[in-house]
Amino acid sequence: MNLDNIDQLIDKMEKASLTELSYKDSDVEIKLKKGTAQAVEAPQQAPKQVQTSAPEEISEPVPEGKFVKAPMVGTFYKAASPEADPFIQVGDSVSNDSVVCILEAMKLFNEIQAETSGEIVEILVEDGDMVEYNQPLFRVR
Repeated sequence: MNLDNIDQLIDKMEKASLTELSYKDSDVEIKLKKGTAQAVEAPQQAPKQVQTSAPEEISEPVPEGKFVKAPMVGTFYKAASPEADPFIQVGDSVSNDSVVCILEAMKLFNEIQAETSGEIVEILVEDGDMVEYNQPLFRVR
């Protein structure tokens, strides 16, 4: 696989609005994630880094705390309706069964529970955003 093939994978990843993409065949394994690309040769050879013209570099440290993650792909809503108060706000305490948001998937509105307990310290998505499976939605301390 050459750099042109890797650039094509990056282009397809960007057009599909993906944050991660993995490709593997008998000779090479490539994992692309939010602006970084990494290629690993077959096990008999040492891994090598591939530098590409990716649109962004992410080198921020991972924040402390637990995360409430999206259990499915869908549209994020912080309240039951546009006129209603949000389910939670920064500073609110949550328990395992606290409803924290709604995810709409295929015209079905699914209430999402925190499945952890603590204080909401950060809301990581905006109302109406499309979220991916396992995407962090809230940071809990």
